[in-house]
Order: sequence, then structure tokens, then C-alpha cells
Amino acid sequence: MMNRYWAICPLLFLLLPQGLAQELRRSPPPAEASPRVLAVYEPWFGHPRHIAVGYSSQDPAVIRRQIDQAKALGISGFVVDWYGYREPFIDRSYALIQTIAAEKNFQVSMMYDETEEEEAEATDDAFAAFNKFNETYLSQNAPGRQAYLTFNGRPVIFIFPKGGHTNWNRVRAATDKWTHPPLLIYEDQASPITAAFDGFYAWINPGKKGWAADGSNWGEDYLSDFYRKMQSKYPDKIAVGAAWTGFDDSQASWGLNRHISQRCGATFADTMKLWRQYYPADRPLPFLLVETWNDYEEGSAIERGLAKCEPGSQPRPGQ
Repeated sequence: MMNRYWAICPLLFLLLPQGLAQELRRSPPPAEASPRVLAVYEPWFGHPRHIAVGYSSQDPAVIRRQIDQAKALGISGFVVDWYGYREPFIDRSYALIQTIAAEKNFQVSMMYDETEEEEAEATDDAFAAFNKFNETYLSQNAPGRQAYLTFNGRPVIFIFPKGGHTNWNRVRAATDKWTHPPLLIYEDQASPITAAFDGFYAWINPGKKGWAADGSNWGEDYLSDFYRKMQSKYPDKIAVGAAWTGFDDSQASWGLNRHISQRCGATFADTMKLWRQYYPADRPLPFLLVETWNDYEEGSAIERGLAKCEPGSQPRPGQ
């Protein structure tokens, strides 16, 4: 499989006018130059419910190697999927990642995966999960606490909606009482309770035309609409842009045969730089979220590079 991929690092040099990775390697850029680049990390490999990818997410050597690789590409932190009490395997992986991130001068943030239960159960689950996370990972003496991602001095928590039944106003009222109240960042989607959130992040989306069989709808109109909306409708909230290489969920047990073509690297290049059309140099996008570092089940991983296209060939769906 590896001979079908080429290293992603040279591509990153070409993504932005001055080369994001090159700039980050030379020296930390000024605050107005570029967003902080993060990547979504899936911590469940090695669990029997997920496909085999050649490593365990609970192998410290693997985590150290992944962090080193991500830093070399100009990525400053992982946003790690986390399910609270529902997934002990994932919780153990997260604990390792946060501890090792602190050793490596790397950042980490939690993305809470909402349950699909009805409102009372979903809200109770969120209460329990957030309290556990605060006590275990955000408390003053928590292992690796210094690695946790903050913005304006406050920890950042991402939320991945599932059933959409959680009463986030109640959760927000509770987290506001923490010693260090977190910033809650929700996925960009219609919600009647936007006041509960401090910001929104874009997520992989083919755009208004929907999923194309050949993967040609890569999401330009969706991302453009997201950036315009954050500027005009939510200027007081945190905008987290997104970049993706492509999408192919044919490997996933839950897959619906959806595709976004990698377009021989053009999809990643285009999504990485689109934010610059909407955010001036003196008021940049705060964060850019690479989606994803290692989701092999949905074909969006950048960890092993991009699918190689032969000169003159047409990319297949997912390439």
C-alpha cells in the first residue's frame, strides 16, 4: 500500500503563498500570519471493532512517532475523539496522548462525540463525560495538563453531534462554573441553541450538489459559505476552518459509499488555502482543522500521505 502514496510534506510547502510548513519550521509565525493548524485524531485503532491499520493507538512509540511527524508538517496539535465512560479503550488512548503531547511540546484537545440517546439520557451522558474529563484531564495536577489546547487562556473543547438531543444550554451553564470554563466549539450545522457555543468548526462536506459518484464535488461552495457566515453572522464567535484530502467511507461498516476525490492532491491544497479569501492578514482565521490525521475507515487520513496519481491519469473516487 505504501508505494501508492507520496510524502505529504512537499505538498504542504505549496499550499499557502509563503509555504505554511516552511514558515512554521523556520520560526513561529506572528499571530496575524496564519491560523494554528490542528488535526483530528482517531484513537481507536487496535480495538476489534475497527479495521487493522498496522498499529495500536495505545502504543506509546506510535504516538511519539505520530506527534513528531505532525510537528514536522506544521501541525501544532491533535483534536482527539473521546466518548467518556462509553469507550474505556478510547479513554486510555487519550490519557497516553495527552501525557506524551506534554513531553513533546505538542498540544491536544478533546472532541466529545455526542451519544444518540434522547434528550435526558444524552444530557446526562454529557454531564458525566464533561465532569470526568475536567477532573481527570484538566485539573491542575492532571498528567500532561500543560499540553491542553487553550485560546485566550481557556481550554478548548470540540463537540461532534450525533443524535442532536443534548441540552447544551444546561451543559454550558455547568461548565461555566468550572475553575477554568472551557470554550465549546460545535460542528457547523443548523442548531436552535447557538448561544451555548463559543464557535463553530467546518466539517468534511461535498457542498450543495451533494456526493458525486466520481467524488468531483470537493466542497468549495460549502467552505466558502462557512467562512462568509462566520464573518457576517457570527463575528463574535471562534471560526475553525477545515481542510481535507478527500473522503471514501467504503471501508467503514457504517459507510454509504460516499466519495470526495483527492484530485491528485488538489483537494487538500484548495481546502488548505481557501480561508485566505475571507480573512485578511491582520485578522486571520484562529484555527484550521485538518480532517483527519488517521481516519482510514472514512478515507480522510493524511498520516501516510496522499494517493499517487500517474501523469495523465484520471483519479479514481477517493484519489
